[in-house]
Amino acid sequence: MSRYTGPSWKLSRRLGISLSGTGKELARRPFPPGQHGPNSRGKKSEYGLQLTEKQKLRHMYGMNERQFRNLFVKAGRIKEGKLGVNFMILLEQRLDNVVYRLGLATTRRQARQLVNHGHITVDGKRVDIPSYHVEVGQVIGVREKSQNNVAIRAALEATIGRPAFVSFDDEKLEGSLTRLPEREEMTPDVDESFVVEFYNQLM
Repeated sequence: MSRYTGPSWKLSRRLGISLSGTGKELARRPFPPGQHGPNSRGKKSEYGLQLTEKQKLRHMYGMNERQFRNLFVKAGRIKEGKLGVNFMILLEQRLDNVVYRLGLATTRRQARQLVNHGHITVDGKRVDIPSYHVEVGQVIGVREKSQNNVAIRAALEATIGRPAFVSFDDEKLEGSLTRLPEREEMTPDVDESFVVEFYNQLM
């Protein structure tokens, strides 16, 4: 299954979550798109709930189904901690997500584009793979030629705060993952236990 490239606002309304992080998608129309949108919030089956939570998390991080499932399998190999939380931590360690968390982009989609276009470095070396696994302590920076990039500068000016598990140097335009995030520091809009149940039924 390929990555979703359709209207992000319509997808946000269908899932009932703001994928942009701004909340604008749901401010005026907090119901699914379509003719019966306002009246379609019926009671979902257990499978429906699991699928919705899985889709929320997958689209939030902008991944296709194969990438998402492979990362879930990888999380299952971690012996310590809860599977769902370990999975979410691995999602947070993706390079595009760390770029977003550092405030170098206003959305994860924009962060993924910055990485794809070669604007981002890891420990001084250019990395253009959004799924690159960032380890604690690695330095994420902006390529010297890209330091006056309009989108990056605008994102930094709009940044109000950053999560406690990252640090950032405004002068050097570089930061790092200082530690792995705790569950309460990650997205509160998804119940990862449903995601675990969804994949456990398939495997």
